[in-house]
Amino acid sequence: MKSAYFKYIAALLLFGTNGIVASYIILNSYEIVYLRTMIGSLFLIAVFALTKQKVQFWKNKAHFLYLVISGVAMGASWIFLYEAYAQIGVSIATLAYYCGPVIVMIVSPFLFREKLTTAKLLGFLAVIIGMLGVNGQALSQGGSSWGLICGILGATMYAFMVIFNKKAKSITGLENSMCQLITSFITVATFMSLKQGFSIDITQGNLIPILLLGVVNTGIGCYFYFSSIGSLPVQTVSILGYLEPLSALVFSAALLGEKLSLVQIAGAVLILGGAAFGELFRVNKNEVRGEKGNMVL
Repeated sequence: MKSAYFKYIAALLLFGTNGIVASYIILNSYEIVYLRTMIGSLFLIAVFALTKQKVQFWKNKAHFLYLVISGVAMGASWIFLYEAYAQIGVSIATLAYYCGPVIVMIVSPFLFREKLTTAKLLGFLAVIIGMLGVNGQALSQGGSSWGLICGILGATMYAFMVIFNKKAKSITGLENSMCQLITSFITVATFMSLKQGFSIDITQGNLIPILLLGVVNTGIGCYFYFSSIGSLPVQTVSILGYLEPLSALVFSAALLGEKLSLVQIAGAVLILGGAAFGELFRVNKNEVRGEKGNMVL
């Protein structure tokens, strides 16, 4: 159990540094995501082979199709997220992107027959007010409206990713992560081939942060994440999961010098607090372990 806690927290903190590492890579958003998914996929394939796990996804074609759709959505969500990082900074992009879990929370009653409780509605209302505070302040300060749009589109794609991943119930653990990441890579590679081809100018200064983002943040981070959540209680996964966006805000302030105004800080509290409030009340008391938590990746 201690090992599972360590790996889960380490994964969340790694995911929280994604925007920081990406800020040191002088490439456009889809080039960064292309390299990240390619390196991460190769790493997870190697781990999957070394741990001698068996491929099971082919046993349920419908669930595999759901996972493919989820992977496509993840690739698209990352492109939008990294574009938002470049346009409006890590802090605001992370907050905009983290509306994704709330979208899932609101549509769950219609897709998964989960009860729409007062707690969910209050959480959703808090997030909406928080987003108005964060983004309204950013726009009034001359922030990029395109960056905010990318953040919201990223959140929407995140919601699609989670919804279809939840439908792929028979594909779990490392195999789930590996298949989804490979699909994301194929999606981003297809987009990039149509956009500019596969020619990427990687300078010497970009090499280390690219490898760090691909191997450590994506490969090791996903391995730690998916190898730990199955051993932790659902509520623990839900509560600790909010270390990821919180750490992203702290790291961006400490390492990149990004600052939030008082209004934006209040908005951040409403967004993360509202999402956490709705999520914690969503957890079924009869569930003990094994549910996937929210992550920005």
